[in-house]
Amino acid sequence: MAEPENISDSDKAAAAQLHDLLPFAIADRLFAVFTDQVDATAEGKPFARLPRSPGAVVGVVCVRGRMLTVLDPAAALHEPTKDWEQTLPYVLVLRGDDQLGLAAESCRDTITISTDDIEPPNVNSEDAALGVVRYAGEEILILDAKRLFERAVQRKERRRRRF
Repeated sequence: MAEPENISDSDKAAAAQLHDLLPFAIADRLFAVFTDQVDATAEGKPFARLPRSPGAVVGVVCVRGRMLTVLDPAAALHEPTKDWEQTLPYVLVLRGDDQLGLAAESCRDTITISTDDIEPPNVNSEDAALGVVRYAGEEILILDAKRLFERAVQRKERRRRRF
């Protein structure tokens, strides 16, 4: 019986540096999140707007019996976005206890990239983005979902009147 070939340490390191991304589009801009941050995707979900919510919060939507707060990543990053109709084309359901989702006009197939392919993000989005990757001739901004939510709900503190 033949023994399995030995895998070199450099091959192990290279394999460990691969990441799967789920790309999605909003207003001609490509974004992506790591697939380990995504629990599911849902299509054609009606949503309810939230009064007095920050501009990056699209509203709430029900997916698999869970109410999710849905964010518009483009709006959170102050990039061109769209006026969302009453039904969201796609919602990326994020893992975690925060019950968050990301709105998308379209979702693409999962892609695999190497850590070496990730470039630093530009200055405007660096607090909510992990980096930029070029794939098939397109630039994709990789988002950090937790930091995106923090950026989306930042509020300017208002002074309260004292009586």
